[in-house]
Amino acid sequence: MSSEAHAHRRVASGSAAFRWSVLLNAGLVGVQLVIGFGFGSLALIGDAIHNLGDVVGLLLSWGAERLAGWPANRRFTYGYGRCTQLASMANAALVMVAGGVVVVEGLQRLGRPVELGTTPVALAALAGLAVNLLSAWLFGPGHQHDLNRRAAVLHLLSDAILSAAVLFSTLLIALTGWTWLDSLVAIGVGFVVGWSGWRLMLEAGALSLDAVPGAVDLDAVEDSLLTIRGVCGVHHIHVWSLSTSKVALTAHLCRHQGVIDDETMLHEAQERLRKLGIQHATLQLEPVDGIGCDQVPAPE
Repeated sequence: MSSEAHAHRRVASGSAAFRWSVLLNAGLVGVQLVIGFGFGSLALIGDAIHNLGDVVGLLLSWGAERLAGWPANRRFTYGYGRCTQLASMANAALVMVAGGVVVVEGLQRLGRPVELGTTPVALAALAGLAVNLLSAWLFGPGHQHDLNRRAAVLHLLSDAILSAAVLFSTLLIALTGWTWLDSLVAIGVGFVVGWSGWRLMLEAGALSLDAVPGAVDLDAVEDSLLTIRGVCGVHHIHVWSLSTSKVALTAHLCRHQGVIDDETMLHEAQERLRKLGIQHATLQLEPVDGIGCDQVPAPE
């Protein structure tokens, strides 16, 4: 199978995973909200709000993948991938507000616990656990090689953990009658939701300032380029995110002329960078005595 056909197949399978994950989790949010309000479980409502935030996150990730396929033009020369970073900041703000609302409501209800319909709440939490694990499984092992999809899977797995917490607390309430546990778990869920929103806000803010993506080890990038035969220095290196799934780099490579030809050097550098998660690289080759290069004696 050619590399283009493989990429097309990977994008198609990823789109199917995003589509089914969004549909399953949207349906789950509706069920959890109805049961949470109907049977008095604040913890389940908090879990539903977190799931709703992750539905938006899945849509953003899906949109980023679709936008990555749009061609650049004379005005947007890098394409439209950065729109997802702005949307991520808005999503993070909404998630933090939602988490705060759940914490405040949980604190207020601690002093006045209400009767809880444990059976429907437990079933809804169990459904949340199953849906999130199934959604994560849909992405398959290939998500490890795509930062965008890996983030989506991590969100789904965190949802599964929260659903398991609600299920556990509901079962304890059924056994002990301690209805205050629901409020306590709701407060914990609210803090987790707020913290995840805060982390998303920090990450989106860093990316909007062209920070080096967290998955890229800049020292490893420099070391890899320096070990190319003929390269004696790397400077003016910049790494940033074009979107949530594509990383760009520019750098100047100082090289000893005549060791290997320029085309071979550039090809090897591009291959090494792709293995380190950098898909779009622009490299400038300079002689060892060029501006910015250290004065390194030529090899004997």
